[in-house]
Amino acid sequence: MKTIAIGADDAAYVFRDAIVSYLAEQGIAVVDYSSDKRADANYYPDVAHEVAMAVKQGEHDRGILICGTGIGMSIVANKVPGVRAAQCHDTFSAERARKSNNAQIVTLGARVIAPELGKKIIQAWLESEYEGGGSAAKVERIDYYQNQHVRD
Repeated sequence: MKTIAIGADDAAYVFRDAIVSYLAEQGIAVVDYSSDKRADANYYPDVAHEVAMAVKQGEHDRGILICGTGIGMSIVANKVPGVRAAQCHDTFSAERARKSNNAQIVTLGARVIAPELGKKIIQAWLESEYEGGGSAAKVERIDYYQNQHVRD
């Protein structure tokens, strides 16, 4: 794995730090796009967009976004064509986000779950790979609908 992009807003810095430490223990390199690390990213939409673009452009294998609930980050990241961000607050959803939906970004809510559960969610997501199979046609359909709304 190349690197993981991570981004957090002011509601999630402590949570982010716990996840970054966990990833370092696993030997996974992290690039931090959080609003406290970059002068040009003042709000969570800025952070989410920057991470999603970096993942889309292949600068990182995957991305992790953390805000108060994970909702806003997910909404913004999913605006970037070709990116699939999944809000996950349990390990089964994180696993399925990768295996069934090929989600490159996971979003978490620092005000919704504790950092220890966040680590387990990240572990489940990182250990999972897209399976294709029966889900492939559904992911292709997601791409089809996305392409209906993309303007060149």
